[in-house]
Amino acid sequence: MPSYANSDLLVTADWLAANLSNPNVRVVDTRGAARYAEGHIPGATNLPVARLDDPTHPIRSMPLPPERMAMVFGNAGLANGQTIVLYDDGPGLMAARLFWVLEYYGHEKLGILDGGLARWLAENHHVTRDPSQVTASTYTPHPHPDRLSSSDDVKAVLGKPGVALLDVRSHEEYTGAMVQAARGGHVPGAKNCDWQTALAGLNIPALKSADELAAQFAAAGVTPDKQVITYCQGGVRAAHSYYVLRLLGYTNVSNYTGSWGDWGNDPNLPVEN
Repeated sequence: MPSYANSDLLVTADWLAANLSNPNVRVVDTRGAARYAEGHIPGATNLPVARLDDPTHPIRSMPLPPERMAMVFGNAGLANGQTIVLYDDGPGLMAARLFWVLEYYGHEKLGILDGGLARWLAENHHVTRDPSQVTASTYTPHPHPDRLSSSDDVKAVLGKPGVALLDVRSHEEYTGAMVQAARGGHVPGAKNCDWQTALAGLNIPALKSADELAAQFAAAGVTPDKQVITYCQGGVRAAHSYYVLRLLGYTNVSNYTGSWGDWGNDPNLPVEN
């Protein structure tokens, strides 16, 4: 997929099928346990993204701290240096959430399966219901704080040139017509680009071409020369747009994982609608 600057972040079904027996490749199914049990890619370990959030943190969608995340990753058989391929049912939301968490914790060899399990099946690749045998490993997180933004980080850059705040929720959420917090609206100065606009209108979800995606983001003022902060309601849709920007070659991108669930519920923070 040469049109994407970081094409290695998008993995084809054929490549994955040819590398299932590669000991250096770990396949991760990011869906819930019930969906995994219905059928999954052979050898895939199941790591539902709900396990990534810290239930003790006041911000609901914050990832686990390093020592606890190390246990989650290690118990899933993940190890530093592996090539990790992530997938979900197709749209990539759950896979992108884990992609962002892994990048935040410093993993370098990552990819998302193009079209997820939907494309895998459409291209006549095999699935199994047999649980994968996972050997626990040691994982050492190396946090990259610049890939995670807080409300303080966002507040500090409001109105500054060279910064693009990207609200990837629906237009109704952005304008405040749909309210999912104490207040409706958006972060002042943020531009709206619904995460779903990155997908082509196909039965099997696929990303638009690099040129189409670049044009969409440029129209919202989100260009590679800027510091980009993505947000949504709880950091999942924002992770998908984070992933797409990384695929396009953007380097200075972070996820405001608290997103509107954090900002919209804080009466001390400014709101635009």
